[in-house]
Amino acid sequence: MATQLSKRSICRAGVASAVVLGAIVVPAAPAMAAPVNIPGVGTFDIPEIPAIPAIPGIPAPAPAPAPAPVETAGEKALHAAESKIGSPYVYGAAGPSSFDCSGLVQWAYKQAGLNLPRTSQAQLGAGAPVSQGDLRPGDVVSFYGGGHSGIYAGNGNVVHASTSGQPVKVAALSSMPFTGARRY
Repeated sequence: MATQLSKRSICRAGVASAVVLGAIVVPAAPAMAAPVNIPGVGTFDIPEIPAIPAIPGIPAPAPAPAPAPVETAGEKALHAAESKIGSPYVYGAAGPSSFDCSGLVQWAYKQAGLNLPRTSQAQLGAGAPVSQGDLRPGDVVSFYGGGHSGIYAGNGNVVHASTSGQPVKVAALSSMPFTGARRY
């Protein structure tokens, strides 16, 4: 009997040490004791374990930094087009120093790593359709039945190369008859 008592005492001491050191994982229980059965030793009621308090003098770990926002191809294309505001309009030009409307769109998207069709009509026929109410900065917007294109700049504006004698500029989306929009 002394041998059994001794073994039981040693096991209980080992369990108590393991609990203190966190070696035994006990499922979290809501505010009441949870019975834990250790074969050959017995069943124990383990009360809810409170959170470990901060250790004075040791700073808490810094929170992980927020992930950097990912810029879409459309947003990259918009930034490229905005960098050309003031560049001259030249019919048939596709950059890098002068543009027509579809040439500006094609060039800007190429800077973002995408190859778009060359003409306004073809740009209206490619990509994923987007309703006017769902426009996001960088979407390709078509006007005049598909004969003119630009890049939506947000806040009801579009960056486009409008016509001869007018440089690349920002204009109100409402200043031209909207035909459709595409997202690439």
